[in-house]
This record gives sequence, C-alpha cells and structure tokens, in this order.
Amino acid sequence: MKALENLLDKIKPSFEKGGKFEKFYPVYDALETFAFVPDHTTSKGAHIRDAIDLKRTMFMVIVAMVPALLFGIYNTGYQHFTALGMDASFGEMVGFGLWKVLPLIIVSYGVGLGVEFIFCIIKGHAINEGFLVSGMLIPLIMPMDIPLWMVAVATAFAVLIGKEVFGGTGMNIVNVALTARAFLFFAYPTKMSGNKVWVNTDGGTAVDGYTGETLLSQAIEQGAAFTDITGKLYGSIDDSFMASFLGFIPGSIGETSTLAILIGAVILLATGIASWRIILSGLIGGAVMGLIFNFIGPAYFPDNLYLQVPWWHQLVMGGFMFGVVFMATDPVTAAQTERGKIIYGFLIGLLAILIRVVNPAYPEGIMMAILFMNVMAPTIDHYVVQANINKRLKRLKTA
Repeated sequence: MKALENLLDKIKPSFEKGGKFEKFYPVYDALETFAFVPDHTTSKGAHIRDAIDLKRTMFMVIVAMVPALLFGIYNTGYQHFTALGMDASFGEMVGFGLWKVLPLIIVSYGVGLGVEFIFCIIKGHAINEGFLVSGMLIPLIMPMDIPLWMVAVATAFAVLIGKEVFGGTGMNIVNVALTARAFLFFAYPTKMSGNKVWVNTDGGTAVDGYTGETLLSQAIEQGAAFTDITGKLYGSIDDSFMASFLGFIPGSIGETSTLAILIGAVILLATGIASWRIILSGLIGGAVMGLIFNFIGPAYFPDNLYLQVPWWHQLVMGGFMFGVVFMATDPVTAAQTERGKIIYGFLIGLLAILIRVVNPAYPEGIMMAILFMNVMAPTIDHYVVQANINKRLKRLKTA
C-alpha cells in the first residue's frame, strides 16, 4: 500500500490546479480517496470526527451483499446444469455462474461510473460514492441471461434520469438500482419476466417437465401445487419453505437466498449502516398483509389458492427480503425521521404483498412498493415533524 500511496502522491501535481490533467482531477480524487482515507479537513462550521467516511460506509454495504452475490453465482450454475439434467461439480457450477454474472457487474460499474466521471469532469466537482452500491445492486436484481446492452442502457438511464437530473448523489428521490430495473421491466418486459429468463439452458435440452418458472409464477398458475427445479412436485406451497429460504430456486441473481440476505442484514445492522426500524417494520407490514389474505382467502375466495400461501412463506419468496434489506434502507430515498422510518417500512411490506397477490399479471410487488414509498417518504417526514411541532405547541399552551 505504501508503494501505491507514493505513486499517487507523485502524480497528484499533474491533476491539481495548473497541472496538465487539471480537468481530470475528480477521477484522480475518486481513486485516491477510494484507496486511502482523504486528508480533507473542515475549516468552519460544526463537525463530527469519525473514523469512517462515506466511501468506507459504502464499501461495507458491498461487503454485506457478498453472501447474496456468491450464492447467486453458484445458483446460476446449479440451475443451468440441473435444468439440463447434467451432473456437474461445484467448480463447474461456480465457473458457469461467474461466466454469466461477472459481465453484468463489469457493465454495470463501467457504464455507471463512466457517466458519473463525465458529469463530474464537466461540473468540476468530486465524484460521489453512491454508485459503489448501486453498481452492485443492479446486476443482483437482474435475470442472469439479460443482454448486456440492456444492462448498459438501463444503468445509463438510472444514473442520468434517476440521479443526475436531481443534482447527483444525495439528491435523488428514487432508488437508482430500482430505477434501472423498472426501466427494463416496462421497456423490455419479455426479458424481465416469464419462464425462460431465469435459467440458462444453452448447450443442451431441458429435462422433461421443466418450465423454468419461479415459485411466484407457479403459485399463481398452479395454485398450491408446484414443482421445484429438480422437478419434485410439492403437495402444498408450504412444503417448499426451505427451498425458498436457502435459495435453490430460479429468480434474479441475488434475491433467491433469504439466508444469504439475512447474513448481509446482520452485517448492516451490526455496523449501524441500515435502519433496523425499516427492516423490522417492513417484515411486519408484509406479515400483516399476508395474514389478512390468509384470513379472507378460504372464507371469501376459496378458488384463489394464492391467497392461502402462508404469510411466513410470502416473506421469503421473490425479491421481498432483498428489497427490504438492501433497497428500502437506502438512506437517501428512505424516510429520515425515526417514526417516519417505521411508517415507511411498514407500508413497503404491506404494499409489496398486496401488489403481488391482487395482480396475477405481475407476480412481484417489492419494486413498485419501494419506488412508490420513495416518492412518499418526504411527505411522511413532513407530517411526523409537523405532529411533533403541534404536540410541543400544545405543551407550551398548557405550561
């Protein structure tokens, strides 16, 4: 590290004011502050000294996503070889997964950071750290066979329209990664839904009876009876809880394993980066909506077996857990007040299950729920703050 520090110090004058590459100082500054804690000091105003800065915080979020990423890489290979009925070693499954997942990560970071570098050079300000997380989130919420050019277009759209037009990192009103997914979902729906996008079957023929459906799709189309990736037919959807929890099912790269996501959640909560209020209230909101459907389903809609999916299973299906842990807790787009975070998280969980169940054409709801609540978060904070003001005014009158 000392050699790298010496190299950066040696070339720094070329990027500073008056240097040969003065216009490209934001690029140099981003690389330097990523590798080393910056030597910036405050000269006026109140400030708090801390051992960690924003880049280190963002890096910890990436660390928290590593379990979901690693399992997603393995599961991509597992789904491929199992669908073809082929025996494969652990190394072969991981190798196939790397071949499919790494290009998505490279394109996401390459395009996103490229757009940010261009804007920073034009505007002459430092490169922000926000895309360090968004660049990893985008590939994790995509099907593994999504064309790379689509990922590039969606990433550019998300950075430009979802963030830069609002003023850059810290000013965006909706989650950048979900903006990319929403763009692709509505612009290229056949590449983001259906039965063929979740598992790669190139190089062979899928085994008889294999459809590639996710558990959400099967639950809607077949009711409570469905099969997993191995072709095993379950008598009820409750039988597959462990398959959903561990993640050996088709789905977006990072969303299938609830266990891996929970490991990431522990890291975020232990380091104080994520809000436990948002995560807990999100789970409670999803559970409440699931319980409501479990109550009214058998009594009023006996033919709709999807309403009878146990509430605890709803929480581990689809992208619900990934969204609640990694995207609902985005500090920029989430509610800022403590009470507001509880309301915000609860409504995300409630709406996610509501959208998932009542709209059979769209067997997932966490994306739309989070984006909608991103827009509503400032309103929630406004009324929470106003309620506190009104309460204090009443105390003042009685004093």
